[in-house]
Amino acid sequence: MLPQKLAAAINRQIHQELQSAYHYLAMAAHFQNEGLDGFARWMELQHGEEMQHAMRLFRYVHRRGGQVHLSGLEAPQIRQGKPMVVFQQALETEKANTAAIHELYAIANEVKDYATVSHLKWFLDEQVEEEDSIEQILAHFRIAGDDASALLLLNRQLGERQPEEETEEEEE
Repeated sequence: MLPQKLAAAINRQIHQELQSAYHYLAMAAHFQNEGLDGFARWMELQHGEEMQHAMRLFRYVHRRGGQVHLSGLEAPQIRQGKPMVVFQQALETEKANTAAIHELYAIANEVKDYATVSHLKWFLDEQVEEEDSIEQILAHFRIAGDDASALLLLNRQLGERQPEEETEEEEE
């Protein structure tokens, strides 16, 4: 059984992951409206990953005998402007996710729930990958500058992203 303090923290993290998914969906819609379907696809796949993260935690809570409590999501506010600005906002979203995971990890350690500490290691590693991925994209935007052809090439390249395969644990 999950300690109450930890169950509440995991529920907050589920909300964080769902809110992030909603932000990515709004970013995808923004790029679709701008005719940048490659960037939109990348954001749609990010939306899917955040949903998988939320569901991974959702299933974990139930496996540990806890209860999931869902709360309302806020309407995402997407900054208008160049695509790089939207990707900077995506990086801010991931940094917020990382901070929330770190807080959750600290609580799991504080209450000495080592099964949860172990479960959260995957999330810690995932966040390093998430932030690095967006940092690399932002570096490409900086190199491209105001070159429209470079922007369109980057749009095409990001549109070729393939969804990550779910592991057996995620499918449970």
